[in-house]
Amino acid sequence: MNRWTDTEIPDQSGRIAVVTGANTGLGYETARVLAEHGAIVVLACRDTDKAKDAADRIRTPAPDATIDVAELDLGALTSVREAAAAIRDRYNRIDLLINNAGVTGLTGTTADGFEIQWGINHLGHFALTGLLLDRIVAAPAGRIVTVSSIGHRFGRIDADDPAVPTGNAYARSKLANLLFTYELDRRLANTRAIAAAAHPGGASTEIFRYSPACFRLPNLAIARLFGRTPAMGALPTLRAATDPDVKGGEYYGPAGLFEIQGYPVRVESSARSRDVRRQGRLWDVSEELTGVRYSFG
Repeated sequence: MNRWTDTEIPDQSGRIAVVTGANTGLGYETARVLAEHGAIVVLACRDTDKAKDAADRIRTPAPDATIDVAELDLGALTSVREAAAAIRDRYNRIDLLINNAGVTGLTGTTADGFEIQWGINHLGHFALTGLLLDRIVAAPAGRIVTVSSIGHRFGRIDADDPAVPTGNAYARSKLANLLFTYELDRRLANTRAIAAAAHPGGASTEIFRYSPACFRLPNLAIARLFGRTPAMGALPTLRAATDPDVKGGEYYGPAGLFEIQGYPVRVESSARSRDVRRQGRLWDVSEELTGVRYSFG
């Protein structure tokens, strides 16, 4: 079995990485490892105080790490636009964009009226990526990695009208992450950038904190049973982000049974996520809903 670990990450010195939801869990571990390997890391988080605390924790063992903080609330498109503008002002290129932040178990709507998991997990990241796209394409080998989930296999998205809520909201948003990744990579074909995806398997993180106990406790028990710490859960994202052999449109997750545990390898997503018609229709609807139009010129 392939035992890829962060010791195989090439030197990231000089590379600029933006990681959403980087103050805790998978995002924190992803940002920490990238910073320890020399990257300039932007922690894009809703709570800037927590982000600054995370930056201090990263610097404790790596005092030379360069960490920046950007305020980003993926549940408010105004905030997404402001965050993108602030990042664009600071950096003329972005080598890595890690669309990591996510929620599950929340009910209600975003500031813009979208179902909250759909709005944060998919639409917020769709908008952020589009607003930063020219900076990513400007990098010598820009890469966009979006974090999905095993749960995408239970997701349902109407092929004609992706905006219609169907089935489990979290699974739907994670399916959208993959549909978005595959369509994005196809549209990046004439650039130097690629898009890939990853999932953590079973990992004990704060993403379940809003879930009902009947859902949260079994997930955390499974994660702990298999030793899936946030550090282990972040490895598929880190491989998708840094392995020189990664190709556009690939998807990484744990190698073990049911992709719950193990070291990161290339894995296959559901047939539904590979539906080109759904990918294209979701793209069009996402541009309409967010008001963010992508330009690949």
